[in-house]
Amino acid sequence: MGMFLRWLFAFILLTATYNPTEWNYVNWSLANYETRLSITVLAGLVLTIGYIVYLRATVRSIGGFGMFLVLAVVAALLWVLYDLGLLSLKSTDVSVWLGILSLSAVLGIGLSWSHVRRQLSGQSDVDDLDN
Repeated sequence: MGMFLRWLFAFILLTATYNPTEWNYVNWSLANYETRLSITVLAGLVLTIGYIVYLRATVRSIGGFGMFLVLAVVAALLWVLYDLGLLSLKSTDVSVWLGILSLSAVLGIGLSWSHVRRQLSGQSDVDDLDN
C-alpha cells in the first residue's frame, strides 16, 4: 500500500502541475498571475518543494541510471501495448497522460526503492553521517 501511495502522490504532483485539462497549475497561473500573484507564487513554491523531495529521494535511491532504466521499462511496456493494438497514440491528450503516468512511475519507484530493497535483502540504507 505504501508504494502505491508514493506513486499516487507523484502522479498528483505531476498532474497538478500540468495535464491536458484546464485544471492545472500552469494554465491557472498563466491566466491569473496578474490578479493572484501571491497565490501563484505560493502554489509554485509548494509544487517546487514536492519536486525537490521526490527528485532528491529518487536520485539518492536509484540514481540517474536507475531513473533511465525505470523509464526504459515503462517505455518498453507502452511499446508492447501499442504493438499489440491495446494502445492508440493518435490523441495528444493520451500521450500527455502516458507521459505523466511514466514520470510518476519513475518518481514513485525512486521514492519507494529503499523500502523495496530492504524487503528483498533485509538490509537497511543508512545516510552518511558526520561523526
